[in-house]
Amino acid sequence: MVRDSAGAGERAAARWVAGRLRQAGVEEEDVLLEPYRWPTTYAYAHVLHLAAAAGPRWLSALSAVSYELESSGRVQWLPRLMPKGHGCNVVARIPGRTSSRRTFVLVAHLDAQRGGWMWSRAIIEAGASQRVKTKAMAPAGALAGLALVARLRLLALIDALFLLDSATSPTVPGANDNASGVAALLELARRFAADPLEDAEVLLVFPGAEESGMGGMRAFLAAHRLDPATTFVLGLDTIGSGVPVVARAEGSLLPHDYREEDLALVEAGARRAGVEPPERWRIAAWTDPILARFAGLPTASVLSVDPKTGMYAHYHRADDLPEHVDLRCVEHCADIAEGTARAFAAQ
Repeated sequence: MVRDSAGAGERAAARWVAGRLRQAGVEEEDVLLEPYRWPTTYAYAHVLHLAAAAGPRWLSALSAVSYELESSGRVQWLPRLMPKGHGCNVVARIPGRTSSRRTFVLVAHLDAQRGGWMWSRAIIEAGASQRVKTKAMAPAGALAGLALVARLRLLALIDALFLLDSATSPTVPGANDNASGVAALLELARRFAADPLEDAEVLLVFPGAEESGMGGMRAFLAAHRLDPATTFVLGLDTIGSGVPVVARAEGSLLPHDYREEDLALVEAGARRAGVEPPERWRIAAWTDPILARFAGLPTASVLSVDPKTGMYAHYHRADDLPEHVDLRCVEHCADIAEGTARAFAAQ
């Protein structure tokens, strides 16, 4: 199934996931399909930002600010002006055993990224050994910011060409990114349907358009008003690379931190599940939970990295296939998520 962002493949994946949730024991009326509209790629919005590098210095500086707000998800004004596809989120609810006064939200995006030269192994893994040492991924999006701030027109042109190539390339299989997270949430649906949390409901959220700028997650947060005092949001994204990690900060240009107490809850959840607590990494791009973080919700994002390269395995490439997914790592991340949910419910 080709899971194109805000496209027919994503909608088909949403229907398939809804069916599997019902098979896992979630009640029919508690599984919802929620349509939304969003662009099918972020590439054109980023190319328009890069075009400002050819203009006066003030325009480049203004565009650099706009680019950071756009890529982080804080202010996404340009996608609102662009042609939009039709996407679909899946939202399922498992009530608590005794009450549902609190809400634990699990998130795993449905869609997969378009391929292209910008995701070639040589480019993605350049300098990987240093990133392993620092537990950080060098933000590729910083090239666009550098091109805008320093008015490096050649760099802006090269970056724009890479983006246009990706925008017109086929969607990759996306087994690790993020069928792995979807599979983990389906397993967690089975576990929580059989053994609900004592005093908290579980929301299982499968947003679309994460790869085109987190459009599905934005639509979910707009449709579901969650109380920061009684909610925790945990994302599972690209969890089959080998070693579980939790994002201490993310963003393609500037780092946006997750709260210490939220990271500590994930680590406590891992210990509760009998799993080694995940390492803390600075992630170079975005994951859906960052929008929940900006909305003031307690939030964390669990991912995984290849132990040799410090990168996501087969990231955004045509060889991101099921046979390359580390299933033991997926299982560990699912256990961490379950332990975190039960630690949250026990507070």
